[in-house]
Amino acid sequence: MKNYLDVSEEVRKALLENKPVVALESTIISHGMPYPKNVETALMVEEEVRKNGAVPATIAIIGGRLKAGLTSDEIEYFGKKGTAITKASRRDIPAIIARKEDGATTVAATMITAALAGIDVFATGGIGGVHRGAQETMDISADMDELSKTGVMVICAGAKAILDLPLTMEYLETKGVNVIGYKTDELPAFYTRKSGLKVVWKCDTPREIADIWKVQKDIYPGTGLLVTNPIPEEYSMDSEYINKEIDIAISEMNKLGIKGKETTPYLLDKIQKLTGGESLEANIKLVLNNAALASKIAGELKK
Repeated sequence: MKNYLDVSEEVRKALLENKPVVALESTIISHGMPYPKNVETALMVEEEVRKNGAVPATIAIIGGRLKAGLTSDEIEYFGKKGTAITKASRRDIPAIIARKEDGATTVAATMITAALAGIDVFATGGIGGVHRGAQETMDISADMDELSKTGVMVICAGAKAILDLPLTMEYLETKGVNVIGYKTDELPAFYTRKSGLKVVWKCDTPREIADIWKVQKDIYPGTGLLVTNPIPEEYSMDSEYINKEIDIAISEMNKLGIKGKETTPYLLDKIQKLTGGESLEANIKLVLNNAALASKIAGELKK
């Protein structure tokens, strides 16, 4: 599969010199935010990685080539094209490559590409998980399975709050995925710091997380690790308020019959409108926070 992969010169040099590298996804650019906020945010996140001592590797598919490390022009292109770009998960990668098309990589597809490039650490906003009503629909994100079979550490602010969080944690347990809370023993719920659900392990330093990852890679290298990092206190939203808006958005989505991979982009956009942009600002702050932590962990792995 490396025949289909282009690693940018900056990322290639960092990997050769054993410097810390942090993978970033591209779905957040094309499907997570409106233009030009998406481009501004992507560049801010890359800068946050650099500020914390690592090299950013934004991942995407462009013209049928897997890319690990994008130029600012490529990020601008993705931002402008937006939702016209195919949202690419594991199942979509071969067809997009064969057709020489563009693909915005989800958590699952970003993990796959990062692993191919030799990048261990990946920062995102929130992972996909078990959707509400999955008992009937079987709507479970491919991110869940990917964490159980691809050896990349994912730093996030928990699973997206639009999901069924208790079932998401149950599914991760079934798949044998370790869930660490950074300075918390409770699973963060994306926009808010608390969910009422316990994580598996609490770690108080990037060093602790790096040590666990080193052991895990030795014992079973083909399994991911989920590190959950709560949104900073000052940007955390009121849980009662945001959950009410999420319920309204889900109800409207069900009436419109929106399903599958269109679900998350629709809900994030709808919630952003319902909250007057407040949820979008919270999303940006938590991604920056995750990029900073991921960079510190990546740095510890090189010591």
